[in-house]
Order: sequence, then C-alpha cells, then structure tokens
Amino acid sequence: MKQTDQTLLEQLRITEFEIDQRKQLFALATRDELLLRAAGVLIEAQLDELVERFYELQTSTPEIALLIGDADTLQRLRSAQRRYVIDLFSGVYDLEYVNNRLRIGLVHKRIGVEPKLYLAAIHTLRSLLSVQLSKLIPDDDVRVQTLLSMDKLVMFDIALVFETYIRSLVAEIETSRNKSEQYAQVLEEKVVIRTRQLEELSRTDPLTSLLNRRYLDETLTRVLRSAQRRHEKVTMVYLDVDDFKAINDTEGHQHGDEILRVLGETINRISRVEDGCFRYGGDEFCIVLPNCSRRLAEENFVQRLRAELDISLPGVKLSVGCVETGPDDFVSPEALVGMADQHMYTVKQQHRLESETEKFGK
Repeated sequence: MKQTDQTLLEQLRITEFEIDQRKQLFALATRDELLLRAAGVLIEAQLDELVERFYELQTSTPEIALLIGDADTLQRLRSAQRRYVIDLFSGVYDLEYVNNRLRIGLVHKRIGVEPKLYLAAIHTLRSLLSVQLSKLIPDDDVRVQTLLSMDKLVMFDIALVFETYIRSLVAEIETSRNKSEQYAQVLEEKVVIRTRQLEELSRTDPLTSLLNRRYLDETLTRVLRSAQRRHEKVTMVYLDVDDFKAINDTEGHQHGDEILRVLGETINRISRVEDGCFRYGGDEFCIVLPNCSRRLAEENFVQRLRAELDISLPGVKLSVGCVETGPDDFVSPEALVGMADQHMYTVKQQHRLESETEKFGK
C-alpha cells in the first residue's frame, strides 16, 4: 500500500495498544476521563462564549489575524474549535479522537501555522478553560483534579499534533532531497552527454565528420597491439585528391570543401565498423584496416571508393598508397604512416608523369 493511501494512524503506526501506552506516559487514567466528562457538562453551557472570547484574543495578534484572513474562514475555525472543546471533555480518547488530533496538526502545518503560534493558541485556550472551570466547580479537590486531568490531556494532544508537524517536515525534507538527487542525476547525465559530445568534437573533423589526425596515433597503436596478439595483418590506406590546389584556385575553396565533404562521407559509408577513417590534413586521408591485407584493401576498399566517386564526384581523381604490416613483424605507427605516405607520393608522381606524357602526345 502506498503511504498516501494510508490513514495518519497507519502512517504513524498508532494502534489502540499504542494509545494506551501513551496514556500511561502522561498518567492519563480512567479517573481523569470521568472528571473531564463531568466537566464537559458544565463547559457546554459556556461554550459559545468561550470560543468567541478565544478568537477575540487570537485575532488581536496581527500574525494570527493575517493567517485567519476573512470572516468565512473565521466562522469555520469557530466551528472546529467548538468540536475540539466538546471532544476534549468527551471522556472518550480512542483511535478516532487521536486521528482527529493528528489531522489538526496536519492542517495547521499545511496552512502555515508555526509551532509557536499553535502553542500560544493552546495556552490561551487552556487559560480560558481553567478560568471557567474554576468558576463552575465549587469543590476545591475536584477542581484541582479536573484541571490536572485537563493539563494531562492537553499535553497528550500536543504530542500528537507535533508528531504530524515533525512528520510533515521530514516528508518535505525527504521530498527536497529526492528532488535534489534527481536534479543532480539529470545534471550528471547532461555532463556525461556533453563530455561525450566534446570528446567527439575534439577527435572529429568538422568538415568530413571523420576522425582527425590527433586521434590517429592512438588508434594505430591500439590496432597494432591487438593485431600482434591475434597474429593478423593491418593495412594502412593513404590517399589524397589529385590537383586539389588547382581545383581550389579555379573553382573556389567552397567547391574544394564540398569535394572533401563528399569524399569523407563516401569513405565513412563504405568502411567497416572496425576500420578507422581519418582526415589527416588538407586533402589527405588515412584509413586503418585491421585484419586486412594490402591486396584485399586495393581490390575491395580502394576499387569501391573509386567507383563511388565516379558517380558522386565525376572527374575527381585520387592518388592512393597502400601498405601492410604483420602478421609476424610489425612496424611502429609512425613508420606505417610514413610508408603509406611515401607509397601514395610515388603513385601521385606516376599520375603526373602519365598526365604530362598524354599532353605531350597530343
């Protein structure tokens, strides 16, 4: 059962046995109940006058008058106070009586009555009742015992009211703590997401969406170590765009950037999940292919890349260098990049020579 579906008695685990125990704590015995019931007959005739006087005194305090507010609220409070005084002298202090006292505490807390104001009001009511009982009970011994019984019951009531005060405060603290924890968790999740985004940005080239050069060494080191353990080959593909400077000079840098963007998107699309795709700088790109030989890289990756670019970037040519390392001996990451770069440069020189020979032949 949810706590909100429980009565106040259930929430505070107050049973008839608990009430008896509390009565014993305050020395509230059967004789006290009988004395209070007898006094109730006397008080009932003076009840309206007593309640009227009580609220005259209450509303004379600006802080209390502000809480009470309008005349309708005051009338409802008068009715509630009459019922309380009747209950106080009923002589029956059972589960229903206790539950009503708990509700009073909860209502006072909800409308913002501070404990000091509640205690002041109880003190005023007790004083008025004491004066009335002193006038109405002629027997000294009975009067003293009745007043003592009333004091016991008032303390019994105050304890119940303050339990709901305290419970409400604890509930508010618990709610605030839960909200703070939830807010902290949301912030933490946002920080994690933002950190991941920043990490992604720090290692990603904004134009091509491929990884940037700073992340290449880290990736290569990890891939080569893994390949050594598994006794596998690793191939590095190093490529750049032929005559890219001429393209920028004649068609503008915006067109050059579009070529790089499309090239990066194509490389990313045709690569495997385990491949590492990098924009090395300018129009140069590196692709790290784990568990792949140079022959497979040239026949599968490079040929497919050229075929895709013939469709998306007709007329754009690439110089591509492929080198492999492993599975027995492995070069360092720096050496592998240098070898691939040199191979690409050799291919580029051949392209230039072929281009010049073609022009000369014409």
